[in-house]
Amino acid sequence: MDKLNLATIFSGIGAIEQALIKKKIPYNIIFASDNGERDLICSLDELKIKFEDSKKKSISEFVKNQYDSLSKPNYVKQSYFANYSIREDQWYEDVRFIDGTKYEGKVDMLVGGSPCQSFSIIGKRAGLDDARGTLFYDFARLVKETKPKVFIFENVPGMLTHDKGKTWKQIKEIFESLDYKFKYTVLNSKDFGIPQNRKRLFVVGWKDKNKEFYFPRGKELTTTMFDYLEKNVAARHFLGKKGFEFVTNEKYKNRARVNQEIIQTQKANQQFNWNGDFVFVPYEDIKNNKEILERAYIGIFKGERGAIRQLTYRESIRLMGFPDDFKIVVPNVPAYRQIGNSIVVTVLEAIVEEIYNCEIL
Repeated sequence: MDKLNLATIFSGIGAIEQALIKKKIPYNIIFASDNGERDLICSLDELKIKFEDSKKKSISEFVKNQYDSLSKPNYVKQSYFANYSIREDQWYEDVRFIDGTKYEGKVDMLVGGSPCQSFSIIGKRAGLDDARGTLFYDFARLVKETKPKVFIFENVPGMLTHDKGKTWKQIKEIFESLDYKFKYTVLNSKDFGIPQNRKRLFVVGWKDKNKEFYFPRGKELTTTMFDYLEKNVAARHFLGKKGFEFVTNEKYKNRARVNQEIIQTQKANQQFNWNGDFVFVPYEDIKNNKEILERAYIGIFKGERGAIRQLTYRESIRLMGFPDDFKIVVPNVPAYRQIGNSIVVTVLEAIVEEIYNCEIL
């Protein structure tokens, strides 16, 4: 193929796109979708009734207008459009309203994840219809409708044990019903060159059942968090007295850690309410910076005098495997949330490499 035809849902800031770029694999975006953590209050059925009463020509146009009427902008869309070549008609605000049949045979790779939701099993067989109303249903539905050569599904490892394993049992049975061969495993980003202890479940499915796929094997980590830090950091990232005392309190070590070589899992609420990983800066390094000294609390950490700061946006996104030319165009809170919600690029790079090595695409 000249270019890989890529479709993504729950697209976020485009981790698979970055993996393809870093592997120098040309690609076309067929469609992408993300509601930007905005929710329409009415149900799916209520939306369909509203559409029938409206004068809109298409359901996608109607849904877009519904989202546009919300007071909160789609910051994820802003980030995605700033970094990738995509048209408005290739973007969907709501995965539930994507008609995958119009893309049948046009998608080489479909990538996405979904929130881990419990859903009841109707009858003895856990078919696709039994998952209706969940966001996983829409991932599975789009696999069935678009019929990609390969799909990649990503989620938290807790999906395997959620509801005493019942959720995964149903999801696995649904994957089996889609007429794809598939494998799944849990991979940790610290085994793929990024000093972050981030475990994620990955499922890879492929259409050609005569072929086999093997997940990549990890390698020894050779970098630490300190290799990803910026030299010049704005004063706004430094903590005051309450923040300093919180993140250095052993009582809160599961929420906040300072100067760890391997950071904990970055989350959507990282860096807020003193949640996440932080950096201790010796007083000698900032003693001539009046702006920092006016903001930062100078205290003692492990016997040394200094200040403590957040990870910056750039440092955080570096620790997800994104390059420095990735444009960060959204405000403070959504920037951190988008980074924490993404997938580590280097893990996807390794998966993509094995997909090509195994010739399942």
